[in-house]
Amino acid sequence: MERLKLVLGKLILPPAAPMLVVIAGLIAWRRAPRLGRALVWTGVVALWLLSTGFVADRLERLAERVPALPPAAVASTGAQAIVILGGPTHRAFAPEYGGPAAYSQLLERLAYGAWLAHRTGLPVLVTGYQNEASAMRDTLVRNFRITPRWVDDRAYDTYENASNAARLLRAARVSRILLVSSAAHLWRAEHEFAATGLTVVGAPVNSEASRPVSWRDFLTSTEALSMSNSALHELVGEFVRVTFAWSGIRRHRDRGQHVTAVPAIASGQRG
Repeated sequence: MERLKLVLGKLILPPAAPMLVVIAGLIAWRRAPRLGRALVWTGVVALWLLSTGFVADRLERLAERVPALPPAAVASTGAQAIVILGGPTHRAFAPEYGGPAAYSQLLERLAYGAWLAHRTGLPVLVTGYQNEASAMRDTLVRNFRITPRWVDDRAYDTYENASNAARLLRAARVSRILLVSSAAHLWRAEHEFAATGLTVVGAPVNSEASRPVSWRDFLTSTEALSMSNSALHELVGEFVRVTFAWSGIRRHRDRGQHVTAVPAIASGQRG
């Protein structure tokens, strides 16, 4: 089931999805030339657009709905624990450390979670899947001198992150948390955690700051394609979350919505 979800997730997102459209067009070209040409051009143009900074930036902004937590507000959130969500950017064995290690987006989440822990003194829960959770725990201990109080290594997706973490936190009488994840992912994550009955204060990392449009935004790059992939992953994931919750296919026992928005204090903060 997990492998099937992984494969389907890759196929419906760029670059695979536009490439599949091109392949379908090439197959149809001989019997239906007009349809074939239309599909090929659609796939090529879509891949090009998704590889530009202009489109990637707008998709990212569409996915980012939770504003950054102002540093001045960190101490007054009333949270009882910090929950850091896992991500795919980790290595099962990093020879320079002699063990597992996080990098890229996951490392950014851990760095911010550690900063919050040092700032507040709150206990930390990390949640991920197998080696991912081990890399999170070891990186926090080794790089940031933070020892997580709880480690969940059985959560394959955001739904399981929330369900498993809520069970551990309820046993410790924790009901209000700071939730750390990437800015594009946090809206979906907040609602999954809130549906378990927890009160959630979002603490996103990697929020995209406003900037003027440049001619470089219309050039293609692998970085922009990766951004488009991540943003579309979250937008599709949010649609799936809402659909599953509405249909009852995947529903947490406590349906209360306990999402707390901390008002932006710094000027220019996006809402």
